[in-house]
Amino acid sequence: MLLKTAADKRPYHLGTYPLETLPRDEAVIALECARAPLAGRAGEEAPQGPLARAARTYRDTFAGHAAGDPAPVRAPVPDDLARRAVDIKGYGYFLNADQVGICQMPASAWLAEAEPDTHGHAIVLLIAHGRVPEEGNPARALAAPAIGETADMRATEIAVCVARHIRVMGFSATAHAAGCGQVDRDRLAVLAGLCVRDGATLRNPFVGRGFSLAVVTTGYELPHDLPLAATALKAGGLGYWLGVNGATSGRERGRRAARPTHLSAYPMETVKRVERPTTLILDDEIPRVPKRAAFFERALRGDLGAKAQRERNRFAFKQPHTYGILGPMRDLVPMQDGEVGKDADTSLYGDPEANSRALKSLSYLLGSDLTGICEIPSYAWYSHNSAGEEIVPYHRYAVVMLTDQEYDTMEGASGDDWISGAQSMRAYLRGAEIAGIMADVIRQLGFPARAQTNVDSDVLQLPLTLWSGLGELSRIGELVLNPFVGPRFKSVVLTTDMPLQVDKPIDFGLQYFCNHCWKCARECPCDAIPWGNSVMFNGYEMFKIDAERCARYRLTNSKGSACGRCMKMCPLNKVVTADGPLLQRMASWCGIHARWLKPLLVPIAVKLDDWLGHGTRNAVKKWWLDLEIVDNICVDPVAGTNERDLNLDHRIEADKQKMAYYFASMMPVPNDVDPQPVDRKAALAAASLLETPAEARARKAAGGARPAHYVPTPPAPGGPRGTADASGPSIYSQAGGTGRKPAAAAGKK
Repeated sequence: MLLKTAADKRPYHLGTYPLETLPRDEAVIALECARAPLAGRAGEEAPQGPLARAARTYRDTFAGHAAGDPAPVRAPVPDDLARRAVDIKGYGYFLNADQVGICQMPASAWLAEAEPDTHGHAIVLLIAHGRVPEEGNPARALAAPAIGETADMRATEIAVCVARHIRVMGFSATAHAAGCGQVDRDRLAVLAGLCVRDGATLRNPFVGRGFSLAVVTTGYELPHDLPLAATALKAGGLGYWLGVNGATSGRERGRRAARPTHLSAYPMETVKRVERPTTLILDDEIPRVPKRAAFFERALRGDLGAKAQRERNRFAFKQPHTYGILGPMRDLVPMQDGEVGKDADTSLYGDPEANSRALKSLSYLLGSDLTGICEIPSYAWYSHNSAGEEIVPYHRYAVVMLTDQEYDTMEGASGDDWISGAQSMRAYLRGAEIAGIMADVIRQLGFPARAQTNVDSDVLQLPLTLWSGLGELSRIGELVLNPFVGPRFKSVVLTTDMPLQVDKPIDFGLQYFCNHCWKCARECPCDAIPWGNSVMFNGYEMFKIDAERCARYRLTNSKGSACGRCMKMCPLNKVVTADGPLLQRMASWCGIHARWLKPLLVPIAVKLDDWLGHGTRNAVKKWWLDLEIVDNICVDPVAGTNERDLNLDHRIEADKQKMAYYFASMMPVPNDVDPQPVDRKAALAAASLLETPAEARARKAAGGARPAHYVPTPPAPGGPRGTADASGPSIYSQAGGTGRKPAAAAGKK
């Protein structure tokens, strides 16, 4: 318990509930199969309230991906059916299903009027219902009639992603969920060992009656689970409370349930709050930069050459689990914005504190892991969108939400193998879903709101994550690190003019830690993370990464899908809940509350991290199959798979590390989408322009002018121009440059 827990040895595909400990009864199969087919379900009632309406809209959007044709060639999947089930169940848990079971698909499980498919197997997904906010929280009235709708939406999302994953591997699969589908989900939940019939209803041994179900029927052959015995309903007791077999313990679930719904699972309220972020930010010197300057965007436009451009258009599609996610994610883009309700009574929401509490409660109900709120500084708005159109800032507040990229899956990976891209895309899908639904709700309440997602954002999310009190800048460079989930998250932003109470930035001593830890730099596969001290870059103090080098590797990594190795390697990437190792929890507490101990503890912590092997791959956590999609067909990875562990002897002298710095003055013309090749030689020479934070402070104190290289490249006269074709299968290119009315943005105030 000091250094490791039973959870470290728990196979990922078993999930977080100890289903494997429950008694089973094979006789239930015959009983269920003998039941008469269920008549078609009655028409659905209209959703009640803004949240229920928004969730229903998103659910139905996901349902558009329920069926489809399989790839024409089958993937080289293993003949071992148990290994296939590890991949399928693992994907369901990765997508945050609470429980997953597999059963045979009997003829009687099709609805009476359905045309039965040839599918012989059913994958059943159970999603527990969320919590209704407390009395006095404005979110209560919004959430109470929508608890089932939000869980139905999530169940549909997961089911369609699983079905798409199976189809791209060349096997038939169809998702069935509330409002769509042709199967008796209750019967299949019993057969798959997730529920027990209790009179006219179903009960789950761990979550009772509050859950939603979805099913994927498939021709992909899988092993079957046995139904639960009736005595399974007596599950619980001391073993469950302690976390039998490494499952999430009852005490940890109880701890989370006891916290107010506007607080996350992590005690962010205990972290020191400060007036400004802990790294120097020269607000009046930071340039507004165009979306065109982001290196993934530059790759798309051809600035990094033909290879990077080609891979930019496939890197997010090159792995089947990621493929399962991307279709639904694209469909959410048109829903990020919309008309504001004209008849809503906005006077009901005049209390900023209550509004902030309500939005945080809604975010956690929908699946955010951490949420903070800030006012949007002008420099956090892009100057131009992907099409080169000028963006006029249009909202006052940002609600920033973080999605954990998942510790256990990261433990099973090298960080840059075939699951890395899926970790990112799952978080992006979840963020787009949460922010989009919340923006819809806010608009129904009478306030303007827009989801700003990784596919289509008008704001830079890094400064907003800092100002909303969700972390500090780390050595990883352009990445904020949180005291409880470390660097393993993706952010999404909701912008609005709804009156809100903002959070303050935090200080948990990260700058000292990162100044005395180089593990992420040591383990970076392309040496893009600096070994030197922090510098000033475009008005920010940061450990500035070589963003071009990083982007090129992530795009062209031939032995994996993207890269998140720095996140896996960070010593602060740990489990600090009630189920985490005692030593990790103690170290986390000391790091936040006993800052005076850092000079003693940080060197020990960094060395101990390596000595314990943190950053190596944990084989029991690897659930996915290593497959690559080439020309829409799944194959064994053409170049193989990265299988890195620790690179303890790797060192670079800071003054010998060649880093490229693309200051604002070196950014591309913001409204020209034709290729504008990077000048890496000039970017390397730009290192001579760097200031230290101390030098920047001294210059400011002496009345020195803003550095000329902080002035961005001006737009070309005459508006957007260029002929570069950004179409294709890129998740980003599908959204950029849609002509969203930027000139009318000021009217959104």
